[in-house]
Amino acid sequence: MTAARRVRLLALMSPIVVAAVAMLAWTQPWVELQLTDGRTVIAAGDATAPAVPPFALAGLALVGALTLAGLVFRIILGLLQSLLGVGLIASGMLAVSDPVAASLAPLTAATGVDGLDSVRALVESTSVSAWPWVAIVAGGAAVVVGIAIAATASRWPQRTRRFDGVKFAAEPTDARTDRLDAWDALSDGDDPTAR
Repeated sequence: MTAARRVRLLALMSPIVVAAVAMLAWTQPWVELQLTDGRTVIAAGDATAPAVPPFALAGLALVGALTLAGLVFRIILGLLQSLLGVGLIASGMLAVSDPVAASLAPLTAATGVDGLDSVRALVESTSVSAWPWVAIVAGGAAVVVGIAIAATASRWPQRTRRFDGVKFAAEPTDARTDRLDAWDALSDGDDPTAR
């Protein structure tokens, strides 16, 4: 395998791995909250960081686009991959920086109390697991992968032209007339191939 093909393969596999890690982290418990009445509420990533799946799935779609893209679009898609990574980082950081606000929906479901200030008064302590940090690291990796895709886009092997639009050569006017006359003859009941 040539170096250019290895670079391309690595650039196509890395966003898939990043998306898989982000989705794995999203399915795990992110925050454990101790309430003043002694109950424990556990909020998973699906409640604390609902934006993780769209960013991860967009990264997967980006891989499909990269396989068909030319040089300019590979650079644009690499930069887009970096922006998706920033989104993953932001999602994780929002959960880490304010676990009670991020866990508002599960807390409201467990206590029946609505409103951030009211719910915050019911929470005695919070504990953040390692999974938000895994999502943040996946986002950082997505940023690095995106920059690497943009930086190495010119070293990828040339793509095949089979996905480009079909271009027909202009046919001479008399050939077009002969073809139309043959169809008209067929419509009139005359078989032009029987001549």
